Amino acid sequence: MSCCSHCPSPDAGPGGPAQRRVLWAALAINAAMFVVEVAAGLAAGSASLQADALDFLGDAANYGVSLAVVGLAIGLRARAAQLKGVTMAAFGLWVLGAAAWHGLHGTLPAAGTMGVVGALALAANAASFALLWAYRDGDSNMRSAWICTRNDVVGNVAVMLAALGVFGTGTGWPDVIVAGIMAALALQGAAVVLRQANAELRAAKRDLSTRPRRSGRLEYRPRA
Repeated sequence: MSCCSHCPSPDAGPGGPAQRRVLWAALAINAAMFVVEVAAGLAAGSASLQADALDFLGDAANYGVSLAVVGLAIGLRARAAQLKGVTMAAFGLWVLGAAAWHGLHGTLPAAGTMGVVGALALAANAASFALLWAYRDGDSNMRSAWICTRNDVVGNVAVMLAALGVFGTGTGWPDVIVAGIMAALALQGAAVVLRQANAELRAAKRDLSTRPRRSGRLEYRPRA
C-alpha cells in the first residue's frame, strides 16, 4: 500500500478543481438568494431581510473574487482578501444606517414573510456552510469566504427570531435589533479577514526580501 494512501487528493488543494467547484456552488446559491430576499425584504418592509439580501449580494461578489484569484500567489490572494474585508465593513456600516432609519420611522415589517424567507435563506446558507467547512482554516481568501457564510447562518437564525419578536410584540424593534446584530457580525468578520490578510502580506514581503538575488555579472572560473 502506498505511504500516501491517506493523503488528501491534489484536487482538494489550493486552486484545485474541488475548491473551484465549492466556490462556484456557493456563488450560485448566494446570487439566487439575493434576488429572492431583496424582493421579499422590500415587500415586507423588513430591515433585517434587506440587510440579509445585501449580504447575499456581497457574498456572491466575494466568491467571484475568490474564484478569480484562487491558485495565484499568496500576495495576490491576500490583496483580494483585503478588498473583501473592506466590503464587509462597508456592509456593516450600511446596515447600521438602515436599522437606525427603520427605528426612527417605526416601520412594522410583515412577520410572516420574514419567517418564511428567513427559513429559506437559512437552508441556502447551511448548504454553503457545509461546502466551505473544509476551508475554514485556509488562507485569508478562503477563510473570508467561510466567515461570510458563518455570519450568514447566524444572521438567518436571528431574522427568524426577529420575525417571532415582531409577531409577538406588534412592533418593529426586534427587526431593528437583529439588523444591528448583523451589522456587528459583519464588522467583526471584516476585522478578522483584514488582520489575517495584512499578516499574509507582511509574510510575503519578508519572503521576497530574504530571497537571494541573482547577480547580472558573469563569474570567472579558472580551468582545472
